[in-house]
Amino acid sequence: MSRDNPPLGILLMLGFCALAPFGDALAKIVGDRVPLVQLVFLRFAIQAAILAPLVAASGRDWRYPRGVMGRIALRTVFHIAGIGFMFSALRVLPLADAIAIAFVMPFILLLLGWLLLGEEVGPRRIAACAVGFAGVLMVIRPAFQEVGAAALLPLGVAVTFAAFMLTTRTIARDVDPVGMQAVSAGMAVVALAPVLIFGPPGTLDWSAPTGVWGIVLAMGLLGTVGHLLMTWSLRFAPGATLAPMQYLEIPFATFYGWALFGDLPDGMAAAGIAVTMAAGLYVILRERATSRAARQVRAATLPPPPPAE
Repeated sequence: MSRDNPPLGILLMLGFCALAPFGDALAKIVGDRVPLVQLVFLRFAIQAAILAPLVAASGRDWRYPRGVMGRIALRTVFHIAGIGFMFSALRVLPLADAIAIAFVMPFILLLLGWLLLGEEVGPRRIAACAVGFAGVLMVIRPAFQEVGAAALLPLGVAVTFAAFMLTTRTIARDVDPVGMQAVSAGMAVVALAPVLIFGPPGTLDWSAPTGVWGIVLAMGLLGTVGHLLMTWSLRFAPGATLAPMQYLEIPFATFYGWALFGDLPDGMAAAGIAVTMAAGLYVILRERATSRAARQVRAATLPPPPPAE
Protein backbone atom coordinates (compact mmCIF):
# COMPACT_ATOMS: atom_id res chain seq x y z
CA MET A 1 0.00 0.00 0.00
CA SER A 2 1.31 3.47 -0.91
CA ARG A 3 2.42 5.67 1.93
CA ASP A 4 1.74 8.88 -0.01
CA ASN A 5 -0.30 11.16 2.23
CA PRO A 6 0.74 14.78 1.53
CA PRO A 7 -1.64 16.36 4.09
CA LEU A 8 -0.15 14.20 6.85
CA GLY A 9 3.39 14.97 5.66
CA ILE A 10 2.62 18.69 5.68
CA LEU A 11 1.13 18.45 9.17
CA LEU A 12 4.24 16.65 10.46
CA MET A 13 6.54 19.25 8.88
CA LEU A 14 4.43 22.01 10.41
CA GLY A 15 5.02 20.34 13.79
CA PHE A 16 8.76 20.42 13.15
CA CYS A 17 8.65 24.11 12.17
CA ALA A 18 6.82 24.92 15.41
CA LEU A 19 8.97 22.78 17.73
CA ALA A 20 12.48 23.46 16.38
CA PRO A 21 12.57 27.22 17.09
CA PHE A 22 10.86 26.67 20.44
CA GLY A 23 13.70 24.30 21.36
CA ASP A 24 16.13 27.02 20.30
CA ALA A 25 14.24 29.50 22.48
CA LEU A 26 14.68 27.19 25.48
CA ALA A 27 18.41 26.94 24.67
CA LYS A 28 18.54 30.75 24.70
CA ILE A 29 16.86 30.84 28.13
CA VAL A 30 19.46 28.54 29.73
CA GLY A 31 22.39 29.61 27.56
CA ASP A 32 23.99 31.85 30.19
CA ARG A 33 23.39 29.36 33.04
CA VAL A 34 24.81 26.15 31.58
CA PRO A 35 28.31 25.93 30.01
CA LEU A 36 28.20 25.61 26.23
CA VAL A 37 29.87 22.20 25.86
CA GLN A 38 27.71 20.78 28.64
CA LEU A 39 24.56 22.11 26.98
CA VAL A 40 25.50 20.58 23.61
CA PHE A 41 26.40 17.29 25.32
CA LEU A 42 23.05 17.15 27.09
CA ARG A 43 21.22 17.89 23.83
CA PHE A 44 22.74 14.76 22.26
CA ALA A 45 22.55 12.66 25.44
CA ILE A 46 18.80 13.23 25.65
CA GLN A 47 18.45 12.34 21.97
CA ALA A 48 20.40 9.12 22.51
CA ALA A 49 18.34 8.23 25.58
CA ILE A 50 15.12 8.62 23.57
CA LEU A 51 16.14 7.00 20.30
CA ALA A 52 18.25 4.06 21.50
CA PRO A 53 15.28 2.27 23.16
CA LEU A 54 13.12 3.14 20.12
CA VAL A 55 15.64 1.55 17.76
CA ALA A 56 15.95 -1.53 19.98
CA ALA A 57 12.17 -1.96 20.40
CA SER A 58 11.44 -1.56 16.69
CA GLY A 59 14.21 -3.88 15.53
CA ARG A 60 15.79 -1.21 13.34
CA ASP A 61 19.27 -1.82 12.06
CA TRP A 62 21.99 0.35 13.57
CA ARG A 63 25.04 -1.62 12.41
CA TYR A 64 26.33 -0.20 9.15
CA PRO A 65 29.37 -0.90 6.93
CA ARG A 66 32.59 0.84 7.87
CA GLY A 67 32.35 3.37 5.04
CA VAL A 68 28.82 4.35 6.05
CA MET A 69 29.87 4.60 9.70
CA GLY A 70 32.68 6.93 8.66
CA ARG A 71 30.23 9.24 6.91
CA ILE A 72 27.86 9.12 9.89
CA ALA A 73 30.81 10.12 12.10
CA LEU A 74 31.62 13.03 9.75
CA ARG A 75 27.94 14.01 9.78
CA THR A 76 28.03 13.95 13.59
CA VAL A 77 31.01 16.31 13.68
CA PHE A 78 29.12 18.79 11.51
CA HIS A 79 26.01 18.38 13.69
CA ILE A 80 27.94 19.08 16.89
CA ALA A 81 29.57 22.15 15.33
CA GLY A 82 26.25 23.44 13.98
CA ILE A 83 24.46 23.15 17.31
CA GLY A 84 27.46 24.67 19.09
CA PHE A 85 27.40 27.68 16.75
CA MET A 86 23.64 28.09 17.18
CA PHE A 87 23.71 27.89 20.97
CA SER A 88 26.57 30.41 20.99
CA ALA A 89 24.66 32.75 18.67
CA LEU A 90 21.52 32.54 20.80
CA ARG A 91 23.43 33.88 23.80
CA VAL A 92 23.88 37.26 22.10
CA LEU A 93 21.34 37.56 19.25
CA PRO A 94 17.56 37.75 19.13
CA LEU A 95 16.02 34.39 18.27
CA ALA A 96 14.47 35.45 14.94
CA ASP A 97 17.67 37.17 13.77
CA ALA A 98 19.83 34.13 14.55
CA ILE A 99 17.51 31.74 12.72
CA ALA A 100 17.02 34.10 9.77
CA ILE A 101 20.79 34.50 9.28
CA ALA A 102 21.24 30.73 9.51
CA PHE A 103 18.74 30.33 6.66
CA VAL A 104 21.51 31.27 4.25
CA MET A 105 22.15 27.52 4.53
CA PRO A 106 20.01 26.50 1.49
CA PHE A 107 22.08 28.81 -0.71
CA ILE A 108 25.36 27.43 0.63
CA LEU A 109 24.02 23.90 0.16
CA LEU A 110 23.13 24.69 -3.45
CA LEU A 111 26.61 26.06 -4.15
CA LEU A 112 28.37 23.17 -2.39
CA GLY A 113 26.29 20.68 -4.36
CA TRP A 114 27.41 22.47 -7.54
CA LEU A 115 31.09 22.61 -6.55
CA LEU A 116 31.50 19.22 -4.88
CA LEU A 117 28.85 16.97 -6.43
CA GLY A 118 28.63 18.50 -9.88
CA GLU A 119 24.93 19.28 -9.50
CA GLU A 120 23.54 21.60 -12.16
CA VAL A 121 22.91 25.18 -11.01
CA GLY A 122 21.54 27.65 -13.54
CA PRO A 123 22.03 31.43 -13.63
CA ARG A 124 18.62 32.16 -12.12
CA ARG A 125 19.38 30.09 -9.04
CA ILE A 126 22.81 31.72 -8.74
CA ALA A 127 21.06 35.11 -8.88
CA ALA A 128 18.59 33.99 -6.20
CA CYS A 129 21.53 32.93 -4.01
CA ALA A 130 23.06 36.39 -4.41
CA VAL A 131 19.77 38.03 -3.44
CA GLY A 132 19.45 35.69 -0.45
CA PHE A 133 22.96 36.59 0.73
CA ALA A 134 22.04 40.27 0.41
CA GLY A 135 18.98 39.68 2.59
CA VAL A 136 21.13 37.97 5.20
CA LEU A 137 23.55 40.91 5.19
CA MET A 138 20.57 43.21 5.87
CA VAL A 139 19.87 41.16 9.00
CA ILE A 140 23.54 40.97 10.02
CA ARG A 141 24.23 44.71 9.71
CA PRO A 142 22.13 45.95 12.66
CA ALA A 143 23.07 42.88 14.70
CA PHE A 144 26.77 43.51 13.98
CA GLN A 145 26.41 47.09 15.19
CA GLU A 146 25.02 45.81 18.49
CA VAL A 147 27.09 42.70 19.28
CA GLY A 148 30.06 42.86 16.90
CA ALA A 149 31.58 39.75 15.33
CA ALA A 150 29.23 37.48 17.32
CA ALA A 151 26.57 38.39 14.72
CA LEU A 152 28.49 36.15 12.31
CA LEU A 153 27.98 33.02 14.43
CA PRO A 154 24.80 31.98 12.56
CA LEU A 155 26.89 31.90 9.38
CA GLY A 156 28.85 29.14 11.10
CA VAL A 157 25.53 27.39 11.65
CA ALA A 158 24.71 27.76 7.95
CA VAL A 159 28.07 26.41 6.72
CA THR A 160 28.21 23.44 9.10
CA PHE A 161 24.57 22.46 8.57
CA ALA A 162 25.03 22.71 4.79
CA ALA A 163 27.93 20.28 5.14
CA PHE A 164 25.76 18.19 7.48
CA MET A 165 22.96 18.02 4.87
CA LEU A 166 25.39 17.30 2.04
CA THR A 167 26.89 14.40 4.00
CA THR A 168 23.41 13.14 4.85
CA ARG A 169 22.55 13.09 1.14
CA THR A 170 25.37 10.62 0.49
CA ILE A 171 24.00 8.05 2.96
CA ALA A 172 20.25 8.76 3.13
CA ARG A 173 19.34 5.91 0.79
CA ASP A 174 21.51 3.36 2.60
CA VAL A 175 20.42 3.78 6.23
CA ASP A 176 17.30 3.98 8.35
CA PRO A 177 16.95 7.65 9.41
CA VAL A 178 15.91 6.89 13.00
CA GLY A 179 18.73 4.38 13.45
CA MET A 180 21.18 6.86 11.93
CA GLN A 181 20.09 9.60 14.35
CA ALA A 182 20.44 7.21 17.29
CA VAL A 183 23.94 6.18 16.21
CA SER A 184 24.90 9.80 15.57
CA ALA A 185 23.69 10.86 19.02
CA GLY A 186 25.73 8.07 20.61
CA MET A 187 28.82 9.16 18.68
CA ALA A 188 28.33 12.75 19.84
CA VAL A 189 28.03 11.66 23.48
CA VAL A 190 31.24 9.62 23.21
CA ALA A 191 33.07 12.49 21.51
CA LEU A 192 31.96 15.18 23.97
CA ALA A 193 32.25 13.22 27.23
CA PRO A 194 36.08 13.51 27.47
CA VAL A 195 35.84 17.26 26.81
CA LEU A 196 33.45 17.58 29.75
CA ILE A 197 35.54 15.41 32.05
CA PHE A 198 39.01 16.70 31.19
CA GLY A 199 38.19 20.17 29.89
CA PRO A 200 39.22 23.43 31.57
CA PRO A 201 37.43 24.65 34.70
CA GLY A 202 33.93 25.82 33.96
CA THR A 203 33.32 23.27 31.20
CA LEU A 204 31.16 21.22 33.55
CA ASP A 205 28.90 22.88 36.11
CA TRP A 206 25.88 21.33 37.84
CA SER A 207 25.22 24.28 40.15
CA ALA A 208 22.30 25.73 38.16
CA PRO A 209 18.85 25.67 39.85
CA THR A 210 16.67 22.59 39.38
CA GLY A 211 14.30 24.45 37.08
CA VAL A 212 17.11 25.05 34.60
CA TRP A 213 17.66 21.31 34.15
CA GLY A 214 13.95 20.88 33.49
CA ILE A 215 14.26 23.41 30.67
CA VAL A 216 17.34 21.60 29.33
CA LEU A 217 15.40 18.32 29.34
CA ALA A 218 12.52 19.98 27.48
CA MET A 219 15.01 21.43 24.98
CA GLY A 220 16.43 17.98 24.25
CA LEU A 221 12.96 16.44 23.96
CA LEU A 222 11.79 19.14 21.55
CA GLY A 223 14.92 18.83 19.42
CA THR A 224 14.59 15.06 19.19
CA VAL A 225 10.85 14.99 18.56
CA GLY A 226 11.15 17.83 16.04
CA HIS A 227 13.74 15.96 13.98
CA LEU A 228 11.65 12.79 14.13
CA LEU A 229 8.64 14.72 12.83
CA MET A 230 10.75 16.04 9.97
CA THR A 231 12.05 12.54 9.19
CA TRP A 232 8.56 11.04 9.26
CA SER A 233 7.12 13.85 7.16
CA LEU A 234 9.37 12.77 4.28
CA ARG A 235 7.75 9.34 4.37
CA PHE A 236 4.37 10.76 3.42
CA ALA A 237 5.17 13.72 1.15
CA PRO A 238 8.00 14.50 -1.29
CA GLY A 239 10.77 16.85 -0.26
CA ALA A 240 9.76 19.32 -2.99
CA THR A 241 6.39 19.71 -1.29
CA LEU A 242 7.80 20.09 2.20
CA ALA A 243 10.92 22.21 1.63
CA PRO A 244 9.11 25.58 1.29
CA MET A 245 7.43 24.97 4.65
CA GLN A 246 10.75 25.07 6.48
CA TYR A 247 10.74 28.86 6.16
CA LEU A 248 7.81 28.83 8.59
CA GLU A 249 10.48 28.43 11.26
CA ILE A 250 11.21 32.17 10.89
CA PRO A 251 7.71 33.48 11.78
CA PHE A 252 7.49 30.93 14.59
CA ALA A 253 10.88 32.13 15.87
CA THR A 254 9.72 35.75 15.62
CA PHE A 255 6.64 34.92 17.71
CA TYR A 256 8.64 33.01 20.35
CA GLY A 257 11.23 35.79 20.48
CA TRP A 258 8.51 38.38 21.06
CA ALA A 259 6.54 36.26 23.57
CA LEU A 260 9.51 35.10 25.66
CA PHE A 261 12.10 37.87 25.29
CA GLY A 262 10.23 40.90 23.96
CA ASP A 263 12.42 40.91 20.84
CA LEU A 264 11.18 41.96 17.41
CA PRO A 265 13.36 42.49 14.30
CA ASP A 266 13.91 46.17 13.48
CA GLY A 267 13.04 47.64 10.07
CA MET A 268 16.16 46.63 8.18
CA ALA A 269 16.33 43.18 9.80
CA ALA A 270 12.65 42.56 9.03
CA ALA A 271 13.21 43.58 5.39
CA GLY A 272 16.26 41.30 5.23
CA ILE A 273 14.25 38.39 6.61
CA ALA A 274 11.60 38.97 3.94
CA VAL A 275 14.23 39.10 1.16
CA THR A 276 15.94 35.94 2.43
CA MET A 277 12.65 34.04 2.62
CA ALA A 278 11.61 35.18 -0.87
CA ALA A 279 14.94 34.17 -2.41
CA GLY A 280 14.94 30.83 -0.61
CA LEU A 281 11.41 30.04 -1.71
CA TYR A 282 12.34 30.93 -5.29
CA VAL A 283 15.29 28.51 -5.20
CA ILE A 284 13.08 25.74 -3.82
CA LEU A 285 10.31 26.34 -6.37
CA ARG A 286 12.90 26.50 -9.18
CA GLU A 287 14.35 23.16 -8.01
CA ARG A 288 10.83 21.70 -8.11
CA ALA A 289 10.18 22.99 -11.63
CA THR A 290 13.54 21.70 -12.90
CA SER A 291 12.93 18.28 -11.37
CA ARG A 292 9.44 18.10 -12.90
CA ALA A 293 10.79 19.04 -16.33
CA ALA A 294 13.52 16.40 -16.08
CA ARG A 295 10.94 13.73 -15.23
CA GLN A 296 8.82 14.76 -18.20
CA VAL A 297 11.82 14.54 -20.54
CA ARG A 298 12.70 11.08 -19.25
CA ALA A 299 9.09 9.93 -19.65
CA ALA A 300 8.97 11.26 -23.22
CA THR A 301 12.16 9.40 -24.21
CA LEU A 302 11.13 6.03 -22.80
CA PRO A 303 10.11 3.45 -25.41
CA PRO A 304 6.39 2.65 -25.52
CA PRO A 305 5.28 -0.46 -23.64
CA PRO A 306 4.89 -3.62 -25.73
CA PRO A 307 1.35 -4.35 -26.91
CA ALA A 308 -0.69 -6.66 -24.78
CA GLU A 309 -0.94 -10.18 -26.12
